[in-house]
Amino acid sequence: MTDCIFCKLISGEIPTNKVYEDDDVFAFLDMTQVTKGHTLVVPKAHVKDIYEYDSELAGKVFSRIPKIATAIEAAFPESKGLNIINNNREVAYQSVFHSHLHLIPRYSTDDDFKMTMVNNGDNYSQEEMQEIASKINQAIK
Repeated sequence: MTDCIFCKLISGEIPTNKVYEDDDVFAFLDMTQVTKGHTLVVPKAHVKDIYEYDSELAGKVFSRIPKIATAIEAAFPESKGLNIINNNREVAYQSVFHSHLHLIPRYSTDDDFKMTMVNNGDNYSQEEMQEIASKINQAIK
């Protein structure tokens, strides 16, 4: 795709700080560096988001995550954990529409990265939870 910044990074049209590359996957430092070592992992094939993956592409991309995560940990042994984040579509904070996974090393609870999730579980009865699970289960192809 000619107007995609990640495609331009993959092709070498725009310089980047490459971390990993093989025939199917490209990983590079995120220019925001939320924390030191913040890395983006992208499929070389242009897919907009997770909804465009097939099982073969998912296998190729997701199987590289442990290898890259382990390398980040080895490079920065002072890190104490890692967030893996994948935002899909604008409402979920996707800002570049070439699928990518963020690997964000964590150094402490005060390292300028916060994730907050509200527990809304009490808003659903057990019957509603079963109905939600059933709908998802029936939609799985």
